[in-house]
Amino acid sequence: MRKSVWRKIGLAALVLVLFVSGACAAGTNNDWGGAKAKYVFMFIGDGMGLQQIIAADVYRSSIEAAGPVPALKKMEISSFPVQGMVTTYSSNSFITDSAPAATTLASGYKTDNGVIGMDPSKTKKLTTVAQMARDKGMKVGVLTSVSLNHATPASFYASQPSRNDYYEIGEQLVGSDFDYFAGGGIHQHTGKDKDRKDLYEVAKEKGYQVLRTREEILAAKPGQKLIAVNPVLDGSNAMPYDMDRTEKELSLAEFTRKGIELLDNPNGFFMMVEGGKIDWACHANDAATVICDIFAFNDAVKEAIAFAEKHPDETLIVVVGDHETGGMSIGFAGTQYETFFEKIAHQKESYESFDKKIAEFRKGEEKTFEKMMPMIADSFGLRTATADERKALEEKAKAGDDAARIALSMTLSDLEVEELRAAFENSMLEKKERPKDEATFLLYGGYDPLSVKITHILNRKAGIGWTSYAHTGAPVALFATGLGSELYAGYYDNTDVAWKTMSILGVR
Repeated sequence: MRKSVWRKIGLAALVLVLFVSGACAAGTNNDWGGAKAKYVFMFIGDGMGLQQIIAADVYRSSIEAAGPVPALKKMEISSFPVQGMVTTYSSNSFITDSAPAATTLASGYKTDNGVIGMDPSKTKKLTTVAQMARDKGMKVGVLTSVSLNHATPASFYASQPSRNDYYEIGEQLVGSDFDYFAGGGIHQHTGKDKDRKDLYEVAKEKGYQVLRTREEILAAKPGQKLIAVNPVLDGSNAMPYDMDRTEKELSLAEFTRKGIELLDNPNGFFMMVEGGKIDWACHANDAATVICDIFAFNDAVKEAIAFAEKHPDETLIVVVGDHETGGMSIGFAGTQYETFFEKIAHQKESYESFDKKIAEFRKGEEKTFEKMMPMIADSFGLRTATADERKALEEKAKAGDDAARIALSMTLSDLEVEELRAAFENSMLEKKERPKDEATFLLYGGYDPLSVKITHILNRKAGIGWTSYAHTGAPVALFATGLGSELYAGYYDNTDVAWKTMSILGVR
């Protein structure tokens, strides 16, 4: 009797194991049997996890709130009809960097951290969906808010053992025969030691037109391969954060709109657009700058949506993050079950822009915290108050004075002032003189101590938390619309994204 029972249990367990194994083996469907897409857009939000997307939605909802009841106002990307969840690990780490993450989205194969377009052994070159589209006779565009030979864009046209081989990657860029590169510039375009032939000149020799002003770029006509470089670049040859963008520059949306105009042709096109500095702002734990760059990214997606409305049966749009950065959370211990995202609207510039002000302040004669505070108040809305000033604000706020209520909410606590003072003292030291211990790294992550502490405090007041200055292993969201988009529904690995896209495009 007992043996019979155990035999039945064992049989049931075996059936269960076989069922689960079969389900796991079944995987996701990557084969599209319908008409092939003529126009494919792949938008990659670098560092953009689901929490970053929700943060942008919550921020807009908080700013536009018509009453006390939360009502989420979704962006276009988070309103797409098909949604998926994607795992992001690389071949040698559960926490990927952008090189293998983008390589996988482009080729369908995993590789090690730091590797561009090659297998983990660094001996086999991988073929990308963009290269397949080019070989099919389609036009190809690669756009990004960071440098054109940075990890994510590079993964669509280059194969290099290291993402830091900028010059070699740049050589492959100008040799790719892609039709449109736009956004940032070519980093280290004369080599790391500035002793090699200028890649912009090499590009011209290979038939590319290189344009650098807003007027020239917007006036460009179809018919010639183009490298369109934003008129203003930072030290890494990336576009400035959208929060800091000036009128003489182009937005990611404008580069996208121009790309559509230049690439549209009877054979169709493939366009990859990266919001690269979403990741950089997440590394620095600057929520306001993250959200502004996500809005800029969403505006670029809207250009694709407008195009798709004219070609509804031929266009596919995919929006996906390559990984999550910063361990961002919607919620902070100090705000418990509430959020106050409207507070980050007080921030007027990115941490990167404010870093320059700190550097200039450091050169002055009177380097006091008291003299710095008005600058902090002007750029971030944070203010100090004496006990009497605080009491007066509290009384006015209780009486219904809205301005007093807002001022009180942006007033620093004694603990916050103490934190800011400590960060200020660190910032006034030259970089080589600053502490290098673990505690200091956990506080500031290698960024300017004052700017990162300011954004941490402002974010905490809004109800936003961060756990890291690096990437995390959290899955990312995928949103899709258009021809074949139903193939992207579900929970699957980032390798599957490439295979689905290739199948819908008809290149595998």
